[in-house]
Amino acid sequence: MAVVREKGYAHWDGSLAERRFPWLSITRTGIRLAFRKKGFKLALASAFLPAFVALGGLYVSERLEDFKGLVQSNRALLKIDPAYFQLFLTGYFQYFILIVVLSFAGAGLVAEDLKHNALQLYFARPLSKGDYVLGKVSVVAFFVILLTGLPWILLIAFKLIFAGNLAFLAAYPWLPLSILGQTALLTLFFGSYVLLLSASSRNTRYVIVLIFGVFYFSSVLSAILRGIFRSPLMILFSLPENLRQAGAALFGGKLPHAVPAFWSFLVLAGICGLAAAVLARKVRSVEVIK
Repeated sequence: MAVVREKGYAHWDGSLAERRFPWLSITRTGIRLAFRKKGFKLALASAFLPAFVALGGLYVSERLEDFKGLVQSNRALLKIDPAYFQLFLTGYFQYFILIVVLSFAGAGLVAEDLKHNALQLYFARPLSKGDYVLGKVSVVAFFVILLTGLPWILLIAFKLIFAGNLAFLAAYPWLPLSILGQTALLTLFFGSYVLLLSASSRNTRYVIVLIFGVFYFSSVLSAILRGIFRSPLMILFSLPENLRQAGAALFGGKLPHAVPAFWSFLVLAGICGLAAAVLARKVRSVEVIK
């Protein structure tokens, strides 16, 4: 006589293995996908151009006798002090190359997940909303640190090697902290800025246009408002100018505009807060049954 067994749901009695840094897999995947994009490696290599130019200036500054002709016409540029590092790290070209690289690396970080409804796949695993956001932000942080903090800290080391002594570091012991502070500022801002725009659309190409357009249109808007109201406070509408103001404050240099740096920090913090609010609404986690 045949035995008929009812087919039912088999419960799993095991335990989930908790990873200490579950967001690292998201970061590794985001970085790997960025390097696979056409033209990204060329853009990333070009982004190191300011650091190589600065390195050349450091070398020439220690070999003045060998470059007399160059020194006569560019003496101000070869004065190596915190303002020299500020000139590069808070310059318009530095922000431009960051925008280019992050457009490749960050435009699709959230947009692609929204497009393919992949969030449920993420949260079907023991992954929290915070882990997801941290993993995505870390992709942006990786490239910002790679292009700002890492090369410019190395440039201080090269300056000491070229000089053969520690006099430069003894004269400006706080300079490494200023570089790290500027790196942290750019990491927080661009991490929030890129994810905010990436979460605003499912179309990656549209997000790339937004990343460029919003950043540079803010400068155009600021210039128009300054022309109308004749007030330096109108620079607060410009993202590049706010970054320059905040960067100058971190390096202890002269502010580009007659506006307290506090207001620029407040504007940048407001953008970070807006990004957090938008991401909290867009990224809805799915409960994982353990």
